[in-house]
Amino acid sequence: MKDIKIANQFIGKGRPAFVLAEAGVNHNGDLDLARKLIEAAAEARASAIKFQTFKAANLATKDAPKANYQMETTSAGESQHDMLRRLELSAAAHTELIAHCKKHQLLFLSTPFDEESADLLETLGVPAFKISSGEITNIPFLEHIARKRKPILLSTGMADMSEVETAVRRIRAQGNDDIVLLQCVSNYPADPADVNLRAMATMASACNTLAGYSDHTLGNEASLAAVALGACVIEKHFTLDRKLPGPDHKASLEPDELKALVRSIRIVEATLGNGIKKPAPSEENTRQVARKSLVAASDLVAGTRLKQDMIAIKRPGTGLAPALRDTLVGRTLNTDVAAGCLFTLKMLT
Repeated sequence: MKDIKIANQFIGKGRPAFVLAEAGVNHNGDLDLARKLIEAAAEARASAIKFQTFKAANLATKDAPKANYQMETTSAGESQHDMLRRLELSAAAHTELIAHCKKHQLLFLSTPFDEESADLLETLGVPAFKISSGEITNIPFLEHIARKRKPILLSTGMADMSEVETAVRRIRAQGNDDIVLLQCVSNYPADPADVNLRAMATMASACNTLAGYSDHTLGNEASLAAVALGACVIEKHFTLDRKLPGPDHKASLEPDELKALVRSIRIVEATLGNGIKKPAPSEENTRQVARKSLVAASDLVAGTRLKQDMIAIKRPGTGLAPALRDTLVGRTLNTDVAAGCLFTLKMLT
């Protein structure tokens, strides 16, 4: 599983998780709101922000129904097609948002939903493609993106293992092996019982790819667990306000929560360590205080031949280890030793 480079950031095992702040369509078609989302993601120290790039006419028929969660969060009288048209970002808007990201030293990414949109992102210099779960069986689209030879972050919601393997095989057939598979549950919000984080390892092993997690649950627990299990990418929806109208706000983090997520991910990563079992330098003082040594159980005079009951085991741990007690039994003292004094080898003949 080789490292993958996106712009100036590396993704790989043992590297800091790539935290993808998913703005998606939470800009509500308002560029000022989109700019504020960029600023919030930068302040949270996310690795990148991600929008969505599509043309409603290329994405859905006029009769395509909304998902249940979209029916709950948007007007029932508005079709999916009309909702999507309202949330489109123009090419000019993309250029403006990319410039705003550069101003705030934040990487801009976007999910394309059709070939025309993917081509636009390529001309704008987007360094990687995030592909949504709904496109995992859209093989012509996957191959079109794969031929651009940029890293692919592929969400796998709604897919079984054979569909994942087929997608990876067809992407690789186009000469692109820079793939990260993201475990995902395509429900908003997702039930933690459905999350199945162990599928990350299953996919990584079966496909020999890196793996991560696209989190649609409420809260941050699932993302943190994913990092502990080795996720190299974490994607999470965020918004400026969950009360805003729109399909995805309700299942998104607010800015302070996004900030807390990034901070907690870095703490979890710090706790993982390198796997080598050894004392931490910070434990040295505690080790001396908490461990025990061999000490004289009573006042002893020179010439005494030590018996087991003359040797006590007490703190601190700066003397001879308790495991050496049997080697002291039967030895003779060459000096007086007061009760509670730590034995040393120099005291023995």
